[in-house]
Amino acid sequence: MRYLPKSPADRDAMLKAIGLRSVDDLFAPIPAEYRLNRDLKIPRQMAESEIVDFFRQRSRENGDGYTSFLGAGAYFHYRPVIIDSLISRGEFLTAYTPYQAEISQGTLQSIFEFQTMICELTGMEVANASMYDGSTAAAEAVMMAVRLTGRRSVVVARTLHPEYREVLATYATHQGMPLSIANYGQDGHLNVQELEKSITPETACVLVQSPNFFGIVEDVEAIAQIAHQHGAMLVVSIAEAVSLGIVEPPRQADIIAMEAQSFGVPLGFGGPYCGVIATREKNVRQMPGRLVGQTTDKQGKRGFVLTLATREQHIRREKATSNICTNQALVALMVNIFMTIYGKIGLKELAKQNLAKTAYAAAQFAKHGKVLFSGSPRFNEFVVETSEDPYAINSRLLGHKMIGGLPLKKFYPELGDSSLWCCTELTTRSAIDTAVGLVAESERSVRSAKEEVEEVAR
Repeated sequence: MRYLPKSPADRDAMLKAIGLRSVDDLFAPIPAEYRLNRDLKIPRQMAESEIVDFFRQRSRENGDGYTSFLGAGAYFHYRPVIIDSLISRGEFLTAYTPYQAEISQGTLQSIFEFQTMICELTGMEVANASMYDGSTAAAEAVMMAVRLTGRRSVVVARTLHPEYREVLATYATHQGMPLSIANYGQDGHLNVQELEKSITPETACVLVQSPNFFGIVEDVEAIAQIAHQHGAMLVVSIAEAVSLGIVEPPRQADIIAMEAQSFGVPLGFGGPYCGVIATREKNVRQMPGRLVGQTTDKQGKRGFVLTLATREQHIRREKATSNICTNQALVALMVNIFMTIYGKIGLKELAKQNLAKTAYAAAQFAKHGKVLFSGSPRFNEFVVETSEDPYAINSRLLGHKMIGGLPLKKFYPELGDSSLWCCTELTTRSAIDTAVGLVAESERSVRSAKEEVEEVAR
């Protein structure tokens, strides 16, 4: 009865209670042609021991021990073992949403501490703890700017994560928000001249990512100056939270939308992740999601409560800022534990390791191929242009238990056979050398083939 809670006797009793003799009688109102009159084509039922053995066999088919050079918004960082030990405690491992403060003090306190550390990290004054991921956080931040300014249109940097742009486009379609795209320049930065031409009196905000999708750190101060001169707000998206260990936080922004997955959240086939919105205190009433505040009870003891929750579940629907915000407290707790373990010094050291691995890898690739935007400051990602299709190169890399860079042709056709490579603290020097060697071999093969063709032509 572990997996099938209703026995045949239970089912017979339920049918009898509603005056029916069989399950066929229950479904009789459904026309026969729409009913399935055969058994499902699925394997027979298994015993628990057989199920466990089945999944062990499947797990052995998975790739194990692969080096990944993929980044692009989902980053492979080390997760301290204490994270899973703590979040699996009964006090935390629950779907319960902390509406009733008197029985939710532990969860509320962890959210409050999360908000505090996010503010210290980003240089903002308030932060929430309730967005699904970085893409929805960016879209919700844009809608927040629209409400705050009373304007409707948005200028988006083309160097924003392409999938973030897709999510925003979906929002914009149903919100009546015109979007315009500002392209990047030859150095991979947002083209500020094009940005300035794109802003109109109806522009609510400019949305940029830094480090951007190419891994390049944007000049947020210059972008903020242009946006503010035209009465628009600046929203900065951060897809790689570890960058804040060494990159100056974008304090000039009005709103920061961040993906905190790098802080102890497993890659997990794309989620759940940890989206964050941080902003100035003056904007707090238009910030979606939950906000936990600190107070004192009648005895003067410190306590925590939900405050300024601006979602439809708490207030009149027409006054709500959002209805997407769910209880992401368990995922936020992973981030909370990660930030507590590393602290300011540890996070800075972690960022330095990412920076050093990337600098080494980019320098090695540059010896055999072309590293695009090489003169611009970057964090842990860089773009490599190859003579061969990156998909073909990645196919060979898999044979060496390596996952190569992300081919960019789908998102940026003008970049041709280029791919986005990422290095974190878990990327070893030997893995980098092996990958570079395979790419170099590919470049030599392509050059040799071209020389043969030219020789035949002559």
